[in-house]
Amino acid sequence: MLKILIRIISIANAQVDVEIGTGLENPLKYNTISDLINGILGYLVIIAAPICALFVLIGGFQLLTAAGNVEKVTTGRRTIIYAAVGYGIILISYGLSAIIKDILGVQ
Repeated sequence: MLKILIRIISIANAQVDVEIGTGLENPLKYNTISDLINGILGYLVIIAAPICALFVLIGGFQLLTAAGNVEKVTTGRRTIIYAAVGYGIILISYGLSAIIKDILGVQ
């Protein structure tokens, strides 16, 4: 406990060299909110495509291994449908952001 207290005091007493007038730099490569949203949605479209394909394959495998079991067939169909709907929502959001930008007149 004493070591922790000594460490906290030494950190509190440490001097930090700060240059005055340098300003803060933007850590993001996007300068506007619309650019940031488009960047995020672009990455989502790229990342979601292989994930959607993987879930379609999983759903197909579930259908193939169902062997007539109605519950497994239903699970396989739902997996494929949910993957397609999820990817559709991502694509629609990407298009919706473009429509909103066009309506607002944002470049």
